[in-house]
Amino acid sequence: MQHVSASTLNNSLPDRIAYLSSFLNFTEKDGEALRAAKPLVAPLIPAVLDAVYEKLLSYDITAQAFVPRNTGYEGETVNNVGELTMEHPQIAMRRDFLKNYLVRLVSTSDISPTSSFWTYLNNVGTMHTGKPGFKHRRNRPDLKVDYIHMGALLGYVQDILIDAVMDMDIDLATKSNVLRALNKMLWIQNDLFARHYIPSEKAEERQGENGVDAVHHVEHHAEGGVACPFSRH
Repeated sequence: MQHVSASTLNNSLPDRIAYLSSFLNFTEKDGEALRAAKPLVAPLIPAVLDAVYEKLLSYDITAQAFVPRNTGYEGETVNNVGELTMEHPQIAMRRDFLKNYLVRLVSTSDISPTSSFWTYLNNVGTMHTGKPGFKHRRNRPDLKVDYIHMGALLGYVQDILIDAVMDMDIDLATKSNVLRALNKMLWIQNDLFARHYIPSEKAEERQGENGVDAVHHVEHHAEGGVACPFSRH
């Protein structure tokens, strides 16, 4: 029986990734399957982006995240969700962020627990909680998106990708390998959302004792192009 320390999982990203990878049997074989799928997935990205942003703009509660000015964006903005369209330049800017995210999911060459790739996915989770930690967002409005929307969107993207892979003209074994790898990867991403939204009881106890939110004592490195569909960098 392997020993896993709860406090280590909360405070060490590499240890958390090592545990999740072991539990989910996410191995280099899965990394190879994702990289091999890049030529197949890349042509699908424009359609995925369209579907994602049509979905996000179809609900006022998710569209609201796109009303404030994007960091680094100097163009015109909207006053309310009713003015948002798929063609708005600020939406186009955010589509680029999600495009980079999807490409990176099927491009990383290092999935070891200490890889910067996991820091990138961890930062995607952190940046939507409204908590501080990113230099490039200093003096900017908090970016706060409730976990329900992040989880629902991740599930929506996963469903799109499953449907697309199932329709591909490739052998069944390859489909199985790609789908299993994507499933494991996205469940790890989901945990890296939950990690910041849902602190453990022990972490809450430490916060009460020390006045410090221990569960957020993690790697806060925004440089490197952290991206997700709600992002307003």
